[in-house]
Amino acid sequence: MSYIQKYTEYLKDNPKEYWFKRKLYGWGWTPAKWQGWVVVLIAVLLIAWNGIYFAEIKSPTNENINWFLIRTAIIVGLLFLICFKKGEKPRWQWGPDKK
Repeated sequence: MSYIQKYTEYLKDNPKEYWFKRKLYGWGWTPAKWQGWVVVLIAVLLIAWNGIYFAEIKSPTNENINWFLIRTAIIVGLLFLICFKKGEKPRWQWGPDKK
């Protein structure tokens, strides 16, 4: 069985309907349902918008840089919070659980 097939089976095994499941390798989450993908897409779009907005500033000041970093931290923090609330409890994992 290929890695992609194992990963697909792992994501489909979701009886609690988590939006995000633990990554198979490492620490963190991966989207498991369409709601999770929408959340990730929104976060990526917001970060891109923040970057474009910052790039349009001709001569950024320290205040502009600080606000860029603060907005980015807020977006990433909200993504983390949503993953934590709507996903499995994160832990280090190195492959599928042995059942």
